[in-house]
Amino acid sequence: EITQFTNLVLIIAIVLALITKEVYSSLLIGIIFGALLSTSFNFVGAIDTLVNQGFIAAVSDTAGIFIFLVLLGIVVALVNKCGGSYAFGQWAKKHVKSKTGIMFATFALGCLIFIDDYFNCLTVGSVMRPVADAKKVSRAKLAYIIDATAAPICMIAPISSWAAAVSGYAPDGQGIALFCKAIPYNFYSLLTFVFIIG
Repeated sequence: EITQFTNLVLIIAIVLALITKEVYSSLLIGIIFGALLSTSFNFVGAIDTLVNQGFIAAVSDTAGIFIFLVLLGIVVALVNKCGGSYAFGQWAKKHVKSKTGIMFATFALGCLIFIDDYFNCLTVGSVMRPVADAKKVSRAKLAYIIDATAAPICMIAPISSWAAAVSGYAPDGQGIALFCKAIPYNFYSLLTFVFIIG
């Protein structure tokens, strides 16, 4: 019976996402419908199921990471609202004159935005694409530089979403210390920087 409910909820969420082109609201409606199904449409029971078996169960073991990611989202929104990334793009348009300079500026901005790899890709891409287009830098090369500085820089930065996630698997109080000790052995990230600079 649970499998049938699961399949029905998945179908509803997917169909809604295809119709509305809005993933988050479709998933939310699917989750609410699933909670109502599991409690035989008892509204109070559905809320209890959503809170206790859904939200609390999902974040109970990783509450620290969850709080960190919420704070990260606040920082990301603040940076976007303040226009820091946009200002860097405007500065690059005025001061960087060559293709090599554009690629170096992209690399530098990618290294500065180390908090989260997804935020890095979105921000650096949106800021540097018009600048790179103006200087005739190929989008494939720009995409490679952005991708090569997003995850690798986040994977070796002690203050990042990656560090918070990885350190959550270590014993209490030792996660960040172990993460920092492992940085010299993160050959993927370190060699990626070598290949970009080379």
